[in-house]
Amino acid sequence: MLLQLDGVCLRYGVQVLADQVSAKIERGDRICLVGRNGEGKSSLLRLISGGGDPDAGEVIRQSGAVFATLEQALPEDCSDTVYRYVAAGLGDVGVWLGEYRENQNPDLQSKIDNAHGWELMARIDSVLDRLSLDPEVGVADLSGGWQRRAALARALVSEPDLLILDEPTNHLDIAAVEWLENFLATFRGALLFVSHDRALAQRLATTVWDLDRGILRVFRCQFDRYQQEKEKQLEEEARSDALFDKKLAQEEAWIRQGIKARRTRNEGRVRALESLRRERQARRQQQGIARMSLDSGERSGKLVAELTGVTFGYPGEAPLIRDLDFTLMRGDKVGLIGPNGSGKSTLIKLLLGELEPEAGEIRLGTKQQVAYFDQRRDTLNPELTVLDNIAEGRESIQIGGATRHVMSYLSDFLFTGVKARTKVGALSGGERNRALLAKLFSQPANILVLDEPTNDLDVETLELLEQLLLDFSGTVLLVSHDRAFLDNVVDSCLAFEGEGAVREYVGGYQDFVRQGGRFLSAEEQLTARKQPASGGDEKPEPAPQEKADKGEKGGKKAKKLSYKLQRELDALPAKIEELEQQIGALETETADPGFYQQDSELVQNKLQQLAELQQELETAFERWAELDEM
Repeated sequence: MLLQLDGVCLRYGVQVLADQVSAKIERGDRICLVGRNGEGKSSLLRLISGGGDPDAGEVIRQSGAVFATLEQALPEDCSDTVYRYVAAGLGDVGVWLGEYRENQNPDLQSKIDNAHGWELMARIDSVLDRLSLDPEVGVADLSGGWQRRAALARALVSEPDLLILDEPTNHLDIAAVEWLENFLATFRGALLFVSHDRALAQRLATTVWDLDRGILRVFRCQFDRYQQEKEKQLEEEARSDALFDKKLAQEEAWIRQGIKARRTRNEGRVRALESLRRERQARRQQQGIARMSLDSGERSGKLVAELTGVTFGYPGEAPLIRDLDFTLMRGDKVGLIGPNGSGKSTLIKLLLGELEPEAGEIRLGTKQQVAYFDQRRDTLNPELTVLDNIAEGRESIQIGGATRHVMSYLSDFLFTGVKARTKVGALSGGERNRALLAKLFSQPANILVLDEPTNDLDVETLELLEQLLLDFSGTVLLVSHDRAFLDNVVDSCLAFEGEGAVREYVGGYQDFVRQGGRFLSAEEQLTARKQPASGGDEKPEPAPQEKADKGEKGGKKAKKLSYKLQRELDALPAKIEELEQQIGALETETADPGFYQQDSELVQNKLQQLAELQQELETAFERWAELDEM
């Protein structure tokens, strides 16, 4: 046993986050912690990782067990190199190693000797190599996905027995999410994670901890089975509550009978009624489900946008979009997928007429009313309350042609009383996203642009948003790394496949994969071009190989391949196909609900085999690209 929670109670003000919680974590466990926004998941993770003490009860940790946490937030204002940042995960000795490596400070040698630091240096190098991280690069210069890798490396250098992750996929593109998912599938320690990504939870979790109104229930099954069991449990709870309330109503009617009845009433029955009243008062109601609705505004023209041979690139940079033909019609629901910085936001601006193409033509439709969901939540003022952000000085707003009081409208998004008058900056991530949705949906729109709307939302709100978008009669442009969300909402995907190529695929993300769609892995992106800074659509500088392709090696022509290299190149497609088939078979096997019920050593061997095949496939792709360029 790594950790045990014994009768743990945890409060935040008057809110009970954990009430007599008892559970344990064993070696090899893979636990997904789920719960509604604001239920206290992050607080429970902090408690488990050692960040504070419970209000009551006890947290028992195995002596010598190492716990490490991958924080939800990316490192901000970090001036360290990747090496120094990762090495700091080892504590003081790691800080000394980082300083010594960069400045060769002789005063640190004795400290490092005493702490056996030279052995730890080899561990740091091994982790950096395993995660393909450049130790010399500044953390601040990395994209969001690579910052997440660096943060993971910082957690792994301590060789944790338990790795704790809080929303690890936030701010990552799909390729980075899939890399993280595959990496965690091969991690040999125990996992405890919070994630809204249902595909990741389904792949990794063998146990689900459900935190609901302070009660923690343990479901020893995969995520999809948990959802079914949870639904049954809530239905049974509703039936039980209804019977209880009926009995209470009957007893209240009896106690209010006439004088004669009161004279002869049974004192035991009176005491029982008082007990029922106390029990009803103590009952914690499940947090309501948001009731979101959309005002689709005036009907737009049948054509929203038609792109013919469109090319666009920022001055002095290679095109982000090249020779794109695409037609967007009223009612289309289109997902934009691809690596961060590949041009998704740029294409949206072209489709909405905010940018002019470098080449080609764009024909825009008429009567367009656009509502934009910004993943950075820039349209919300963190210093104002939720009420002030949405009301903007009004007492009522128009929704779908009807007048609604602002407080009534906000209650649809679960903002009532104190919550509605709370500053946005004090809300949880999921609550801020709900507030932004409330602002977005308070204005009429026939075109919805949603940029990563799923970050931090709980599963119930996600599923409601999915249904809302399916019922919406207008047009939806959706940028998301949530594969399940894409599969459930969009009719087609525009995939950014590199070098300006943007292709349309019918269906959601899994349909894209089935049709042979593929993004460059993070390592392939790194070898192909210099990594962009976090955020935006900035085009990175060309890598040396790209410069060579443009004749920057003195105009030398590429030589013909030798007989040996040509044979190697010819054999690679068949090898790649064979590896893909083996990986597909193993992925099908590991996705079976009964897979993780087998002997743990067998499970780990299979997962290791899968990871090795995936690495071999990436190497084969890189070698094919290298030989093809030669």
